[in-house]
Amino acid sequence: MRPDELVRGLSRHVRDERVLAAVAEVPRQLFVPPELRGRAWDNEPLPIGAGQTISQPLVVARMCELLALRGDEHVLDVGTGSGWHAALLARLARDVVSIERHASLSEQAASNLAAAGIENVTLVVGDGSLGYEPSAPYDAINVAAASRAGVPPALEEQLAVGGRLVVPTDRGEQRLVLVRKRADGGVDRRVLEPVRFVPLVSD
Repeated sequence: MRPDELVRGLSRHVRDERVLAAVAEVPRQLFVPPELRGRAWDNEPLPIGAGQTISQPLVVARMCELLALRGDEHVLDVGTGSGWHAALLARLARDVVSIERHASLSEQAASNLAAAGIENVTLVVGDGSLGYEPSAPYDAINVAAASRAGVPPALEEQLAVGGRLVVPTDRGEQRLVLVRKRADGGVDRRVLEPVRFVPLVSD
């Protein structure tokens, strides 16, 4: 599949033109293993090592759309993986902090991001379920792994007032959950469509 074919297919489900443009502009083939680059633009997840995957483009685009980014946001990305999701967020926001528990994946993501010319992503190795307090609060938080314990409390705490958090939760069935931080410090949660992600592992 070619990039334009993928974007055309995504446009049936994703309406945010900025998200679709980011998918078209970020070279996904740089974020998959060399032997899989012929499948880089297919609408499917692909293995990237360490038992992890680069997520399906439709799901990634949908999660980006739910964050409703306009370009001036400070974003936390949990589960760097190959760095592709962080690269898209970097095109949509001011800057991104991306945290990954596998050091080998974080190192590869650094190379991938550099190859793609993405400079506004800071990579951190650590437990993503705890967020990254030194750079909090965040205008948006993206979680690319399924949390079996519901929405991680630390991530809700690190969300700025008015901010959005999108996270897959897994309590028998994985579903996306959209969280919004209210002015009074409380949160509103909305359960959305079913998805399939690798588990969010906590230390």
